[in-house]
Amino acid sequence: MSWEANVRKVVPYTPGEQPKEANIIKLNTNECPYPPAPEVRELLSSMKYENFRLYPDPCASKLVDAISDHYKVPSNQIFVGVGSDDVISMAFLTFFNSDKPILFPDITYSFYDVWADLYHIPYKRCPLDDNFRIVKEDYLKENGGIIFPNPNAPTGVLEDVSMIEDIISHNRESVVIIDEAYIDFGGKSVLPLIDKYDNLLVVQTFSKSRAMAGMRIGFAFGSKKLIKYLNDAKFSFNSYTMNMPSLELGAASVRDDEYFKKTCHMIMETRRRVKCELKSLGFSFPDSQANFIFAKHENISGQSLFCALKAAGIYVRHWNAPRIEDYLRISIGTDEQMDRLIAFLKDYLK
Repeated sequence: MSWEANVRKVVPYTPGEQPKEANIIKLNTNECPYPPAPEVRELLSSMKYENFRLYPDPCASKLVDAISDHYKVPSNQIFVGVGSDDVISMAFLTFFNSDKPILFPDITYSFYDVWADLYHIPYKRCPLDDNFRIVKEDYLKENGGIIFPNPNAPTGVLEDVSMIEDIISHNRESVVIIDEAYIDFGGKSVLPLIDKYDNLLVVQTFSKSRAMAGMRIGFAFGSKKLIKYLNDAKFSFNSYTMNMPSLELGAASVRDDEYFKKTCHMIMETRRRVKCELKSLGFSFPDSQANFIFAKHENISGQSLFCALKAAGIYVRHWNAPRIEDYLRISIGTDEQMDRLIAFLKDYLK
């Protein structure tokens, strides 16, 4: 019998391309186009490298306390991990252990089915409607758990808090995870609901609005019981999940709220302007409340546009998948980057 018979085989998640060329415009992975908060840079330059010989704080107390102070949530209702991917993966491992399928949209973050396959969790994809909106009734059925982003990715569509609460309230027997990776770009968080529903986990990240994708910092809010179960799983998996620089620099980022709000505002203003430009060029798209626009052109295929943009050194994201094969997900960059994108499209489409 071959040893391969006992291998856990999965089809891995495919991340956005990380090009090595210089002078390209990178609008394919929803990174923040601006640097992290100034205090992050100052603290980084003064870090004592000799301390790197020591293990980091397994409880991540400095970062958890900073998040607690900022969001006014007790520290025992906060969980942190190596990016929101790590947090959600740990949540899958911890909470989705029944024989019933977990539910998530058919068009959504494509890591969900990868984790489900990895952990042997049954799942069902619930189709979005023709406007890329969640059909609430699909989530009022028996299930082993629920997860979806709000705003959704890659569509950018934001659902109302009242609709999400209706889903949570009808699923008290399972854990509901709301992935709020893009909530800071105009959405309203469901965070206030964690004290009302002990089955709700709200996940956020430093990778988008806090410009720290390279540091890999994610966090979650939930009831004390939910967070305890998550920590129990974490300490059974790896006690030192977060490195020392991430803990220190993450706390510094949270403290600079003025810079955080300024950065989000700039991205939202650029998004508003680019929506108008794209519409005038014959593109259509859902009303994104994220740091990207999910757009298609009325006359040109998504694949053709994707290849033409890439040849011009402008990277966007494209999926050759049913219902969305003609769409491109375009991250919001600086005004200069978006001007170059629009200039290329005007020339290409004339």
